[in-house]
Amino acid sequence: MSFMFKKTAVGFMAASVLAFASLAQAAAPESVDGATTVNTAEAKKLWDSGATFIDSRKKEDWADGHIAKAIHLDRGDRENYTRDKVSKMFKKDQALVTYCYGEVCTRSSQMAADLVSLGYTNVYFYREGFPGWSFGGHPIESK
Repeated sequence: MSFMFKKTAVGFMAASVLAFASLAQAAAPESVDGATTVNTAEAKKLWDSGATFIDSRKKEDWADGHIAKAIHLDRGDRENYTRDKVSKMFKKDQALVTYCYGEVCTRSSQMAADLVSLGYTNVYFYREGFPGWSFGGHPIESK
């Protein structure tokens, strides 16, 4: 094996390990203090009962597809995602379901924690998120 090939192979392996490690660190927690973690079947029941679903992903991801009737609130948008603005958006006892890209995404768990810290009392963390919903064959929309 040539020196250049070995160097390239080692570099690729190192990059792969780093990429995997960063994904592993980005895994969503199993639960969020003050919120109820729900699976896809439970999320669907909440959706059927009229709960508000909040998509915490980036605008481009939202546009590609999201849970039908959900609202978009990009947790990374520091101009619009502020304590003051979020506090005015929902009733404190309203059923709110946060989601993102499932178990590899932390935005929805962080948003659920944010909502709890703002005094919301009926917060649900949908850990399986958009992948679980769409694979379950439930209604989706795109913009």
